Amino acid sequence: MLKTLVNAWKVADIRKKLLFTALIVLIFRIGSAIPVPFTNISDTGIISDPDAGTFMNYLSMMTGEAFNYGTIFAMSITPYINSSIIMQLLAVAIPALEKLQNEGPEGRKKIATITRYVTIALGLLQSTAYYFYLRSGGYLSTNDSGAAYTGFWAFFQAVVIILCFTAGTAIIMWLGERINEKGIGNGISIILFAGIVSRIPTLITSLWGPQNGYIVRGTPYYFLVPFVTIVLILMVAYIVWMDNAERRIPVQYAKRVVGRKMYGGQSTHIPIKVNMSGVMPIIFASSILSLPPTIEMFISSKTNGTGWETFFGLFANDHWAYAIMYFVLIIAFAYFYATIQYNPVEMSKNIRENGGSIPGIRPGEPTSNYIAKILSRMTLLGALMLSVIALFPVLFTIIVNWGLGFWQEGATMNVSLGGTSIIIVVGVAIETFKQLESQMMMRHYKGFLD
Repeated sequence: MLKTLVNAWKVADIRKKLLFTALIVLIFRIGSAIPVPFTNISDTGIISDPDAGTFMNYLSMMTGEAFNYGTIFAMSITPYINSSIIMQLLAVAIPALEKLQNEGPEGRKKIATITRYVTIALGLLQSTAYYFYLRSGGYLSTNDSGAAYTGFWAFFQAVVIILCFTAGTAIIMWLGERINEKGIGNGISIILFAGIVSRIPTLITSLWGPQNGYIVRGTPYYFLVPFVTIVLILMVAYIVWMDNAERRIPVQYAKRVVGRKMYGGQSTHIPIKVNMSGVMPIIFASSILSLPPTIEMFISSKTNGTGWETFFGLFANDHWAYAIMYFVLIIAFAYFYATIQYNPVEMSKNIRENGGSIPGIRPGEPTSNYIAKILSRMTLLGALMLSVIALFPVLFTIIVNWGLGFWQEGATMNVSLGGTSIIIVVGVAIETFKQLESQMMMRHYKGFLD
């Protein structure tokens, strides 16, 4: 990887793309540190327990702590992700959108435009919910007498805060598109990557902080920190292995004569990745499960002591019901994403038109059924492997704390391992380096995958 970066830096146009991407990331981080007018949030932020598995911590992780401190980019890229999910679902259900999707570049441009408008609408909705949460928590600025604004000034304060958050969403969406156009990697993924990586120093400090310095039978258990580090390294290795694993469907092409030349007669394969949908099922599942807590932000003061409080409690990240829903949604979205990416009938048709066949399988419908069967198995296997990554940190933390509590009553350890964040960081890094290497190979440089 380092050799690839060094070689890439020597090429002028790739160096410009790298510098442009770094500039966009810098702008994103600056915007994540600028507070919105009329807010009054202390240095500790709005999240009381940064190590708890809650929806608030999930948003803070996805935004690089911007949500915790009410900055311009507090909504980050999550409205755009939710908008993309909605459009992909509607493209399957609404024939007009499906027709646009099949019209080529022009149709995709129209869908991209609609996605932007939906992003702004969702950003406005989430910004409004966030404003009410800040107001109910006492995080807004007050007048000279220390009381909250009323009348026109309260309305003006609300409009400024909500529009600033919404504008931040629009700016981040634009920054991501600029990376796609002039930079390296996928813009949305790079912004997510930058936000998550920016929290690493805080997570390390939390892991080594005083809250993890309890004495268990006279001995500090900082020895668990290297153990957690080893587990983290193993998770990264597991993600890399899963990302590169694939099932190869053999294809044999018959010999055919065109003019005086003979073509075909060769064997090849169709690679089917085990994790064909990447990190998208996890992001989709997390986004769907984030909707009820977003609604709760509007009515949190009215749910205390009611059945709604119990209902919204099911969507806490450390609740068993959340883990079950998370698991089911990951599998469902993995199948949905695989259906969008692969069409067994079209694949069978293309193989047949090119004079190919799968050994032992008859052309036509048997071939499409065989491909569909393999796709179904690979999708299930990939979804289960993704679920392991997503749910392992929660189970790992529970097991570690149970063991410490058994050793000495009341002893706990805050283990800040996020499966979603780890797979996003590793996946984005792999895909970005693959893209960088593909550009290097066009210039006859040896890459890190050789």
